[in-house]
Amino acid sequence: MNAIDLTADGWTHAYSGKVRDLYIETGTADLASAQRVLMVASDRVSAFDHVLSPGIPGKGELLTTLSLWWFDRLVGAPNHLVADHELRGDAVRDLIPDAVAGRAMLARTLDMFPIECVVRGYLVGSGWLEYQESQTVCGIALPAGLANGDRLPEPIYTPAWKAPMGEHDENIPFERTVELVGAEVATALRDLSLDVFSRASGIAESRGVILADTKFEFGANRDSGVITLADEVLTSDSSRYWDAEAYAAGGPGRLASFDKQIVRNWLSAHWDQTGEPPALPPEIVTQTAARYRELIERLTGS
Repeated sequence: MNAIDLTADGWTHAYSGKVRDLYIETGTADLASAQRVLMVASDRVSAFDHVLSPGIPGKGELLTTLSLWWFDRLVGAPNHLVADHELRGDAVRDLIPDAVAGRAMLARTLDMFPIECVVRGYLVGSGWLEYQESQTVCGIALPAGLANGDRLPEPIYTPAWKAPMGEHDENIPFERTVELVGAEVATALRDLSLDVFSRASGIAESRGVILADTKFEFGANRDSGVITLADEVLTSDSSRYWDAEAYAAGGPGRLASFDKQIVRNWLSAHWDQTGEPPALPPEIVTQTAARYRELIERLTGS
């Protein structure tokens, strides 16, 4: 997980996640004291808590493009983006280095809430597994008789506690979020998440795409305290999208998602999840890259 060296451009590497690298302006002590951060999306791909090899060519740029596209459309939902250029004398200076152009966002640092705000509009994945056992999803009771992939009567909010690096996030009830951040913030996070999901679902459906579920992250603006949408938003890595026409037609391919599910399926068939995962074959890399690109084309029309 080697990050790009951007010190010559005035940015110092501060942190790396599975996919993203964070940089602070050189001379800033640490992330906690930084006023803004450069978020760079790499081409790394992860599955089953492992970063895999090779990466997916162009993935970082596709994720960044999609986040920026959605931020532009979610008017009224404050987000963490700040201007990526500034005026120096009579000249405009681009703050995003050429080495990461197209795959980076300049963002305001926030006091992040330790909650992943998950919204589910359809019964699928881990929710379907739980439903078969208890007729609930994350403890929320649902009607009887639902099938895998069915649309829920209304979207449900199923938050998770963001575990420290190397640990698994943990689904938690809404009452636990109240204990973590207080009733006012917990309620605001839930309401904001459901509102943004509803708006995004409508936009996606108008383009022939179903937004099945997603996760949001929020933080508090350090100056105003305003709850602010952060990190990536509504990308292939944070959301499950389906083709609406294929879904309506039914059949085994109706729940094929525009993400790295191809990678997960191949790993499940070729790796027992012990030791290091095998390298992805070229055809799996190519197919996965194509699914990421197809979603961008379907949503943005370009």
